[in-house]
Amino acid sequence: MAMGVETVAEDLRSVYSSGKTKGLEWRVSQLKALLNITTHHEKEITEALRSDLNKPELEAFLHEIAGATSACKLALKELRRWTRPEKVKTSMTTYPSSAEIVSEPLGVVLVISTWNYPFLLSIEPVIGAIAAGNAVVLKPSEVAPATSSLLSKLLREYLDVSAVKVVEGGVPETTALLEQKWDKIFYTAAAKHLTPVVLELGGKCPVVVDSNIDLKVAARRIISGKWACNSGQTCVSPDYIVTTKEYALKLVDSLSCELENFYGKDPLLSNDLSSIINSRHFDRLTKLLDDEKVSGKLVIGGQRDRAKLKIAPTVVLDAPQDSLVMNEEIFGPLLPIVTVTKIEDSIGLINTKEKPLAAYMFTNDKKLKEEFIRSVSAGGMCINEIALHLAEHTLPFGGVGESGMGAYHGKYSFDAFSHKKPVLQRGFNGDVAARYPPYTPWKLKFLKAMLSGNILSILRALIGW
Repeated sequence: MAMGVETVAEDLRSVYSSGKTKGLEWRVSQLKALLNITTHHEKEITEALRSDLNKPELEAFLHEIAGATSACKLALKELRRWTRPEKVKTSMTTYPSSAEIVSEPLGVVLVISTWNYPFLLSIEPVIGAIAAGNAVVLKPSEVAPATSSLLSKLLREYLDVSAVKVVEGGVPETTALLEQKWDKIFYTAAAKHLTPVVLELGGKCPVVVDSNIDLKVAARRIISGKWACNSGQTCVSPDYIVTTKEYALKLVDSLSCELENFYGKDPLLSNDLSSIINSRHFDRLTKLLDDEKVSGKLVIGGQRDRAKLKIAPTVVLDAPQDSLVMNEEIFGPLLPIVTVTKIEDSIGLINTKEKPLAAYMFTNDKKLKEEFIRSVSAGGMCINEIALHLAEHTLPFGGVGESGMGAYHGKYSFDAFSHKKPVLQRGFNGDVAARYPPYTPWKLKFLKAMLSGNILSILRALIGW
């Protein structure tokens, strides 16, 4: 274990206590440094992602580099507005007074990144933490070692290492970090101390496919959000489709046609399909695939190459509810289809499971869409699209229930790492004697009138009526 890991939170706390990270100038300088990383090191970032995940260059740029760049530019543009105290109204109870909500940094925060989007999911939370004025420790995922190493190198080269630190390593380092006291932890559960967290997990994200749609467009969007997003290794990727029995084969045919258009007759040879992250996850996915309850129900794909850690886009039709693929988060290129008699039955089926990180529906039926939005609880939702809500910085991204807690993106990242401190200010005039002992019936009557906000009642109390 690297020296200093056991005391890194304490070391940063002394830096934070100096007030260094609270100044706008420091925050802006660090955000500009992060922007320099995303704009001047695109090639190295892309190469690291290719090394770790065999991630295609387009996906690396679109899903990771561009997202981090956009988040950084937004924070630089809006920082002064985000940090400005928010004036709020006061009532007769405290008259005369003024009040505001002041955003203050939480202090020393820990960001534990994950391996599926190892650059974006490291940089974006760090942007929010720095923008809010915190001292930060980033722990990149050791499962994506090339990206972890590059992040460590670049952040040490560009950022103020006295207040922003990178800790590389595996379980021992993570355990040592979780033993320490943090003011917030992003991504994972706190261990020894009672610590607020932003925990973004996943779950089984459903896609409801109605029959009154443009099927070709729907199929292409499902493929884009599933297999063209890190080969399904994405927390908001579709985990299962629900459609009617009579429409299922049409959907399968459309998916098959578009998959061949995108990845060719042998997807394992395509350079546009990411690999599985490692052999452990490959074996986990093949176990789902080889489950006897679904092995005879494969209608698309199923090919695999362990040496290259690749599994072809695979669709399972009529996967039983008690099969492994319907009871575990897939996090890979397998997609089961579940059929119902009526499309309306899909909502009840989804609600028998834990709340997902995302839920999707393709339909032109206004009533069905409204019922889906009203009745299905999920971290986020798209209608006639997959995963695109993540592209909007004005929308918070986070889970609910079993799929996570807290949210981030855009200003929500700033808010996630801030405390909203209420401040009430008064002068020395307007002091009301009725609030002080000794208490009398008149004082009670007057205070009741004051709290009612009724001017006539206040006047009556004052003149003794």
